[in-house]
Amino acid sequence: MTTDATAAVESEHDGPRTDASPEPSEPPPRAEVPPAPATSSVHLAWLLVIGVVLAAFNFRTAVTSVGAILAELRTGLGMPEAVAGLLTSLPVLAFAGLGAFAPRLARRFGPRALLTGALLCMSVGLVARAWAPNAALFLCFSLLALAAGAVGNVAVPVIVKRYFPDRIGVMTTAYSTMLAVGAAVAAATTAPIDRLTGDWRLAMAVWAVPALLATVPWLLWRPAAAAGGPEPVGRLHGVRRSRLAWMMLVVFGCQSAIAYILMGWSTTILVSDGMGAAAAGTMLGLLTIVQIPLSVAVPILTVRWGPRPVFLILMACYPPAIAGLWLDGGGPLTWAWMALFGIGTSVFPLVLTLFGLRARTPAGTSALSSFAQSGGYLIAGAGPLAVGWVYGLTGSWSLPFGFVAALTAVLFAAGLYVIRERYIEDELPSAA
Repeated sequence: MTTDATAAVESEHDGPRTDASPEPSEPPPRAEVPPAPATSSVHLAWLLVIGVVLAAFNFRTAVTSVGAILAELRTGLGMPEAVAGLLTSLPVLAFAGLGAFAPRLARRFGPRALLTGALLCMSVGLVARAWAPNAALFLCFSLLALAAGAVGNVAVPVIVKRYFPDRIGVMTTAYSTMLAVGAAVAAATTAPIDRLTGDWRLAMAVWAVPALLATVPWLLWRPAAAAGGPEPVGRLHGVRRSRLAWMMLVVFGCQSAIAYILMGWSTTILVSDGMGAAAAGTMLGLLTIVQIPLSVAVPILTVRWGPRPVFLILMACYPPAIAGLWLDGGGPLTWAWMALFGIGTSVFPLVLTLFGLRARTPAGTSALSSFAQSGGYLIAGAGPLAVGWVYGLTGSWSLPFGFVAALTAVLFAAGLYVIRERYIEDELPSAA
């Protein structure tokens, strides 16, 4: 399956068979034959695939399960609006802050131990915050619940680069698709679980179960046996001197900011344009649904065609989407504008793929991924806040749409740099 995860299998014979060799008078006792190395390697590789897929499913459940029952949560905890606003920004802050420490932790413990520990912390955090007695403890335990997503954003690209160097597109497809599926499932089923059980706390705590299940492959997988070498990832120094790293940060930040703006404000925009709340929610659901098949296609096409044509196709969807929603929001073609936004925001799986394609080593992937995501999520968190601030000042959606258009222009300019074939190690003399 991969160069590292499925090691080359040596012949079972010590040398070529010679026809002139004398035959023994009677056969020697039959020795125990060890399992074929190929079979063991394949099993380890598939165990790693399952581990990546199950982990990715959980990286956003702690985020989207809250939004689905936010009203009940606020009532149950007596949470004021200001704290609720902080709660909605907490994932972005966690991804930026905790993600910055992920490379150091990966070097110290290795990505396997890091992900296992993060998923266990997530399980504890999900249960603890569900029965938190007040809003302050709920926020504290939420940080613990967000640990898996924060470190997984950095650790998984490193694992893909190290153990699947020839299958980056396929593995990123599996990762990004399960990321989208997990987010959608948690968002769609948390409220029904709440209605079925009559307990919003139980509806939130239930997501600890898939997080615990996701630890099983990582506990069983032995990277030393799979890779034939030590697990910890090396360190790449001087990342801040790399123009590629900064451009990746800008690309990741701008695309994430646009996505968060759409998730946070699109329903409000559509309702203000005369659309019913239920229909506006359906349009937001359409945005999410469109992204799922593209999470499958984009990484594979990025590897097969190269990132340039894929990036240009995705970016071409932004101008009509922005103009359409701005001038005709709430109209009969709203579904088309939201679908185009869904296509455009699928730059996200393309960027995840580039973390592996723009580095020569796992250390480079770790450094590039951490640097781009920690800084990029700060930009992403500022996006929805800026839109709300500008709208509050002007009472019009014109300037917010202009802000989205400006983010798109910056995303396009920075993207033209990162889609060219280049590697972060080549921009750092110390890494040469």
